Amino acid sequence: MNNTTASTQATTPAAALQLLGIHHVTAIAGDPKRNVDFYTRVLGLRLVKQTVNFDDPSTYHLYYGDSVGTPGSILTFFPWSGLRRGRPGNGQVYATAFSVPAGSLRFWEARLLAHHVAPVTSTTRFGEGVLTFADPDGLILELVGTNESDTRTGYPHPEISAAQAIRGFHGVTIAVIDAARTESLLTGAMAYRVAQTVPGRTRYTVAAGGPGTYVDLLVDSNLPRGLPGAGTIHHLAFRTPDDDAQARARATLVDLHYHVSPVMDRNYFHSIYYREPEGVLFEIATDNPGFAVDESVETLGTTLKLPAQYESQRAEIIAHLPPLT
Repeated sequence: MNNTTASTQATTPAAALQLLGIHHVTAIAGDPKRNVDFYTRVLGLRLVKQTVNFDDPSTYHLYYGDSVGTPGSILTFFPWSGLRRGRPGNGQVYATAFSVPAGSLRFWEARLLAHHVAPVTSTTRFGEGVLTFADPDGLILELVGTNESDTRTGYPHPEISAAQAIRGFHGVTIAVIDAARTESLLTGAMAYRVAQTVPGRTRYTVAAGGPGTYVDLLVDSNLPRGLPGAGTIHHLAFRTPDDDAQARARATLVDLHYHVSPVMDRNYFHSIYYREPEGVLFEIATDNPGFAVDESVETLGTTLKLPAQYESQRAEIIAHLPPLT
């Protein structure tokens, strides 16, 4: 992915970005087979797409989500076997939270413990129950039993009912040493607004609000500086409806002196990248064309899909990649 840098300037623009919430979150993992097993078998997500890192075809890019890969449900991974662990902390997206039905947290706590996921901690945040745990690489995950309306449906799983299934993202937590500059960007150009606040944590939302839109800024002096590696977030992508809205967003950010990447074709969406003032890599991704452009909805995630520029190298790429099952 493009590692663009951000300006320290962030003032309210004449035209705010047209953002709809979170599009996807991309993380770094170790063993890819273990990654697939955890997210599909334990959490019950669908493997929506098997492809490769467009900037490094020697490794997978794995996408998990709901039945069709709806924007706002997609957690993706770049897995490298044997990669050293990173350290979640300041200057990173610190935690990724999924929305589940309010009455399902006891089920999830029992399920996680039965699959040897420990520790699982339970707390209340902004009036909702939250389970916090880590995946096999140490990536910090949360399940929020939300009382808010969330009409999204989870992917069918034989051990997880619709009344318990993960429905998509609830939000993310970004850990920062000083929230002021990041808040200025969020509430200025990015058109987010404060939803709720408690000491050390402020929640922001955008557009219609609700699960799938939330960004929390966490200021905690006990957190170390984050270090990249397995078990950490690479970047956070926000939804925009189409190419025209993305082009306007890019122009606005450039006018504000952010160093923004060119538009990049990721086959399933188009992307631009920039760093917010505390160093977190942000992406703005289009909702279209979606994940069914190169395989049917019924067969999503069942075969390796390559971007056109790597198709001639398919045999060599497959020979290098480890099996997922």
